[in-house]
Amino acid sequence: MAKKSPDRLRVMIVDDHAVVREGLRNYLGALDGFEIVGEASNGVEALELAKKAVPQVILMDLVMPVMDGIEATRRLHESMPDIKVIILTSFAEDDKLFPALRAGAVAYLLKDVGPKELAETIRAGARGETRLHPDIAGRLVAGLADGAEQRPEDLLTEREMEVLRCLARGRSNKEIGADLFISEKTVKTHVGSILDKLGLADRTQAALYAVKRGVS
Repeated sequence: MAKKSPDRLRVMIVDDHAVVREGLRNYLGALDGFEIVGEASNGVEALELAKKAVPQVILMDLVMPVMDGIEATRRLHESMPDIKVIILTSFAEDDKLFPALRAGAVAYLLKDVGPKELAETIRAGARGETRLHPDIAGRLVAGLADGAEQRPEDLLTEREMEVLRCLARGRSNKEIGADLFISEKTVKTHVGSILDKLGLADRTQAALYAVKRGVS
């Protein structure tokens, strides 16, 4: 298993266009605080490489051959939830946005994003913070405003919904881990993601939210 650098954020790039990978590699590699630990051209390669390279953040394209970015993100979130996935794509449509966030992505950027904003989003993503391209944020707000189409909890992954149901029942992290056959550390990661996506301050608020919404 690759050894993690204590000083630099370990970043992996996943895109089926070599010129995009090269551009990202050259830019981020020239900045202090980033280490490019691998590149992949599709989701299957990304899953295999992530196990070996142990990135902290993955820049993930959406439309790729063999396995797309949404499915790769979902599988990464399930098997390696500590790895933060940032979507970097040319597509702003709702049919890409909402599934990507539900799959576990912590950020969604369009490829016209400025270099400085990209670097800051990677740093924020490594901390587990959610960041969205301004156009994407507008779409998200509009979608959530239409309760018939989207609800805040619709952004949660299947595993996060399972954890939220456990929170509604007053289960501790240790108990949730035992119920779902995952570690307490993984439970903590999922709880943090739930709070971030729902805009809540703590697990008590999450439990109350779940009860109010009828999540059980």
